[in-house]
Amino acid sequence: MIPAEAGRPSLADSAGAGARPAAKPHLAVVGATGAVGRVLLGILSERADIWGEIRLIASPPSSQLRSSTGDPHRSAGRKLTVRGEEVEVVGLSEDAFDGIDVAVFDLPDEVAAQWVPVAVSKGAVVVDNSGAFRGDPDVPMVVPEVNGCAARIRPRGIIANPNCATLSMIVVLGALHAEYGLSELIVSSYQAASAAGQAGTDTLRAQLAAVSGTELGAAPGDVRRAVGDTLGPFPAPLALNVVPWVGSLQEGGWSSEELAIRDASRKVLGLPELPVTATCVQVPVLTTHSMAVHARFENEVTVAGAHEILAAAPGVVLCDDPAEGEYPTPSDVVGTDPTWVGRVRRSLDDPRALELFVCGDNLRKGAALNAAQIGELVAGELRG
Repeated sequence: MIPAEAGRPSLADSAGAGARPAAKPHLAVVGATGAVGRVLLGILSERADIWGEIRLIASPPSSQLRSSTGDPHRSAGRKLTVRGEEVEVVGLSEDAFDGIDVAVFDLPDEVAAQWVPVAVSKGAVVVDNSGAFRGDPDVPMVVPEVNGCAARIRPRGIIANPNCATLSMIVVLGALHAEYGLSELIVSSYQAASAAGQAGTDTLRAQLAAVSGTELGAAPGDVRRAVGDTLGPFPAPLALNVVPWVGSLQEGGWSSEELAIRDASRKVLGLPELPVTATCVQVPVLTTHSMAVHARFENEVTVAGAHEILAAAPGVVLCDDPAEGEYPTPSDVVGTDPTWVGRVRRSLDDPRALELFVCGDNLRKGAALNAAQIGELVAGELRG
């Protein structure tokens, strides 16, 4: 039986996690064996050692759901390395959160909706990477470089991580918005297979193997016939192809991912009425999302001014010299932490608009790194 969520004010006014941290607060990673979880363990091993215990928690043993991290296995009992030490993965249970101050969740929406309140009721502040709580007005959505202060106001004891596509561009947009005032956003995303978890990565690799060394791609339907039943989580072949669909069908023909970009951009930037239009495309890239961005501002912009802002922005790398072939691409950006931006141009028809091309590793800043940064904000508050 899963207990109801305890009511929870912001940390400064609450008991539980706000009252008990030792010299170093204790962290739980829920979904530790999946794609994002494994990246998170690496990041925790690389960054400043601010945590006491790091407890690794698996998905529910009885669940046959494939998590957003792509882990379909029963993982309790496995040992994973974090901070140079092997740590045994424990099963997901109410007792697993005993003594935990901060819990980072990467589980499917429906599982997170059940278990995040359990962690909160046990006294933990939760950083949740699912979509279960992103739309809740009492759950802040935080990107530390943009709105880190929002992490302190969390009536439900939960902080939401934005979706990976939004995280691939929002640090760049936040820096430009602070100077020019964002007034409209039009985005086309080119999303990597790993956003669909290990199943997405495995499917793309299998499809690439099926078409490698052939003459496929020259006749209608030949790639689809070659990949056969190996579509995996994608609605059409991904090898030698692009698929103009990410997510589930929503009203008006929009996809859930397109609406998530709209909602998350508005929430993180604090612009609830911002006009946002997104078109999401799945591309045959393993890891790292790319975004073509048209951003319109309240004030006139210049490329030189944008370059100056972006070159100084935390978490951003400016790579913009087309004459020398310098612009971000997924194969150059994968495995790095910053958001990379290039192809910065002022719109030919609007002096208040910029055109940009942005790349970000969807497993690092697009998920695990941002969650780790939020956790560090909370840890600093706990140790206050």
